[in-house]
Amino acid sequence: MADITGLVLQHIDKSDKINTLDLAESLKEDHQKIVGAVKSLQALGDVIKAEQQVLKRLHLTDEGKVVLANGSHEAQIFKAVPKDGIAQDQLMISVPNSKIGFSKAMQAGWITIDKAAEGGPKVLRKVESITDEVQIILDKIDKLNLSDVTDVQTNEYKKRKLITEVKVTTYLLSKGPNFTLKVEKQENELTPEMITSGSWKTKEFKQYNFDALGVMPPSGHLHPLLKVRSEFRQIFLEMGFSEMATNKFVENSFWNFDTLFQPQQHPARDAHDTFFISDPAMAHQFPMDYLETVKHMHEKGGQGSQGYRYDWKIEEAKKNILRTHTTANTSRTLYALAQKTPFKPGKFFSIDRVFRNESLDATHLAEFHQIEGVVIDFGLTLGDLMGFMNEFFKKLGIRKLRFKPAYNPYTEPSMEVFSYHEGLQKWVEIGNSGVFRPEMLLPMGFPKEVTAIAWGLSVERPTMIKYRVDNIRDLIGPKVDLQMIYNNPICRLDK
Repeated sequence: MADITGLVLQHIDKSDKINTLDLAESLKEDHQKIVGAVKSLQALGDVIKAEQQVLKRLHLTDEGKVVLANGSHEAQIFKAVPKDGIAQDQLMISVPNSKIGFSKAMQAGWITIDKAAEGGPKVLRKVESITDEVQIILDKIDKLNLSDVTDVQTNEYKKRKLITEVKVTTYLLSKGPNFTLKVEKQENELTPEMITSGSWKTKEFKQYNFDALGVMPPSGHLHPLLKVRSEFRQIFLEMGFSEMATNKFVENSFWNFDTLFQPQQHPARDAHDTFFISDPAMAHQFPMDYLETVKHMHEKGGQGSQGYRYDWKIEEAKKNILRTHTTANTSRTLYALAQKTPFKPGKFFSIDRVFRNESLDATHLAEFHQIEGVVIDFGLTLGDLMGFMNEFFKKLGIRKLRFKPAYNPYTEPSMEVFSYHEGLQKWVEIGNSGVFRPEMLLPMGFPKEVTAIAWGLSVERPTMIKYRVDNIRDLIGPKVDLQMIYNNPICRLDK
């Protein structure tokens, strides 16, 4: 680099102004090396002036370089045709890029086709010799001899992808106020040795640039889902909820379905909705007294319910699955609460992953995060549920809510919750809710007067609304743009 720097200074001294591209060609050096030397000289102060220029240059593509070496596609077609002609199908398999070459050769009037020839169409030469203008022009472009190259030819070869236009950043160099041919390297730092020897007095030091930005330290970046999840969790804690354990991705059908008074013939238990585990396929440990009360409620009902009137099978309850909702954790939590006497009201929440055998589209994935809140106390009603949800979503900054009656096996009454999605410009379902049925709570051991209200929603859909993401596959999965994760701001919900 030091030698190149000296040569650059010598050429600037001899010339009033010189372009770095011309300098690189004169010195037979790579242009980037010349630019590097210019940058080094600029760091010394006003030794040289460098005016940046952006030039457009024509370069041969890889295909263009092949044409320059071997001739154009049409010329190769012409050369492959003997004087007595050749079968068209044989010609087309004998020459690379024969389709475009054949078309261009026909257009130029170099060849003709005898369609009535014996054995099929035959290609014949129409002229004795040709001039490969394409190869000639590409040679001129490659040597930067563009005086005879027309705009029509340039546009034609661009369309054929033989040449491409690239922008080249160059510098117009001239002498600066402090121009000199003798350049001494400036020191970057003051060392103890310089101070001891006193050599610092004769040294030239680089000036500090106090306006320069420091290098950003490498760090991880939170995914939008994690940011929103953290906000959800904080909201629940502010509202006095306790967090439930959610450490069971693999759950058995008893806790996932049966304890929720979901019949064993329900479509949600089918393989097209649920992922079943093959190893181990069955669970074996259950609270047997509770299992018997659940079985009785399914088969015969009780406490005013007639049940489902079918033969409940423990083999179906034993099946291991990937949990389809975090309500399985809610069921475990409520059962544990029911075993404590006297009854104590509670508010619980969970946020974790669930799995469903869904068809993928803009708003559905096979796995997603579910948020669930449940309140259990004496005499809770649907009005309490709507009040809790309005307050909860208000803390999320979501105020456009609609409620629609729905059916759930384990809640009655039940409601779906909708919010307006500004990105999709439509109302999107963001949650489900309801009052837990007595058929679910009574087998656990709760008093008759106790009711529980609950609501659940995904983390993904509120995140899509908040960050204006139209397709869930752009938010999570293999198609996610990592730059999006880097650029998105911290999640601040309007509380």
